[in-house]
Amino acid sequence: MSADTRPQPIDNFRRFRHSFRHWRGQRPFWAGLLTLLGGIPIMYIPYQTMTLGDLSIRLATTAGAGSLIIGVLLVVLGLTMWFQQHSRIFAGVAAILLGLVSLVVSNFGAFLIGFLLALIGGALSVSWMPGKPIAAPAADRPSEEPVRLTKDASPGGEVSGTTPGGEFDGGHRGD
Repeated sequence: MSADTRPQPIDNFRRFRHSFRHWRGQRPFWAGLLTLLGGIPIMYIPYQTMTLGDLSIRLATTAGAGSLIIGVLLVVLGLTMWFQQHSRIFAGVAAILLGLVSLVVSNFGAFLIGFLLALIGGALSVSWMPGKPIAAPAADRPSEEPVRLTKDASPGGEVSGTTPGGEFDGGHRGD
């Protein structure tokens, strides 16, 4: 390391940002985030006590345990969408069903906030598909003509790869 070399924290941040963008692009990131965020109000709101002036309103009901289970399952399904992207369709359908069940069990899906987030996250997960690699530009792509194998005039009658026009296709022999 020379005296002119200085550590550059911006490069570390750019490297982290680039690697996070690459990680995020290979999975249904937004679907998992919305599903995870949908589980939080469903498991949080039924256990809270709201106060309006001197009036205390307690939202806890006998379905509080069901709300907790639904919320935890939605959080787990959101993490499943991130880390097990191959099971995204199962996780998406399960998130949609749990969001629908939360309407009945958990104070109208935690006042429709968790319900809508779980529904949208599940729908995004079901509809997400992995991206295809970008095709090479036309100049870089090899010709669409099939490779024709011809026999050389050499004594061994070796086979060489040429295109129909007779030009060499770039293959190498193992000599």
